[in-house]
Amino acid sequence: MKLYIHTPALLPLYDLSDKVVVVIDILRATTTMCVAFQTGVSKILPVSTPEECLLFKDFDFIIAAERNAQKVGGFDLGNSPFEYENPILAGRNIAFTTTNGTKAIKMAKEMNPASILIGSFLNLSALCNQIIASKKDLVLLCAGWKDKYNLEDTLYAGAVINQLLQTYEMRDDAALCAHALYTQHAGDLEALVRKSSHAQRFTLLHLQTDDVKYCLQIDTCKVVPQMDGNFLRVK
Repeated sequence: MKLYIHTPALLPLYDLSDKVVVVIDILRATTTMCVAFQTGVSKILPVSTPEECLLFKDFDFIIAAERNAQKVGGFDLGNSPFEYENPILAGRNIAFTTTNGTKAIKMAKEMNPASILIGSFLNLSALCNQIIASKKDLVLLCAGWKDKYNLEDTLYAGAVINQLLQTYEMRDDAALCAHALYTQHAGDLEALVRKSSHAQRFTLLHLQTDDVKYCLQIDTCKVVPQMDGNFLRVK
């Protein structure tokens, strides 16, 4: 089976049919989604804009919006995984929009892949087991930052590749680079990620929680969210 890495800006150049797509937005959307489902959220509706997200407030959805690493005013939740550990969220539905992660999900969905899975360091092994069981070619979709490359998503893609080496063949240079980056820094992922541009944004915003450290925890979560129609669910 074959494995590729793409970014949202390049995605339209490729054919996703009959492929598994893993959407990756480590800081923080896909990490936060895994936490939400681990807490017991029923389903998540990825939407494109805060304006669209607001429409679902009248339909018993919790509304969550983030832009430029900050919670949008007037919404119930932002995009920090710490917000989604609250047990009051169990059984609820969330309409969710973020700067990069939900955009990547919606782009992938429009191209009709076999399935769309959500990846984070938190569910790394559970995700890889599901990928192997699919027996389909794989696209790792790194959400990046506003269509630009970012470090942490590529590092995670390398971690996935490292677990799939016995099953999947790397078919592009991006995959080779991601795996090399991960193997070089596997002993101290946090030291590298804290140098990233997105981690620096958090520092400038003086966030009260250490989202970087949280998002680099490995295998603390057993759920693998995936698209089911217009919603993310766990099966």
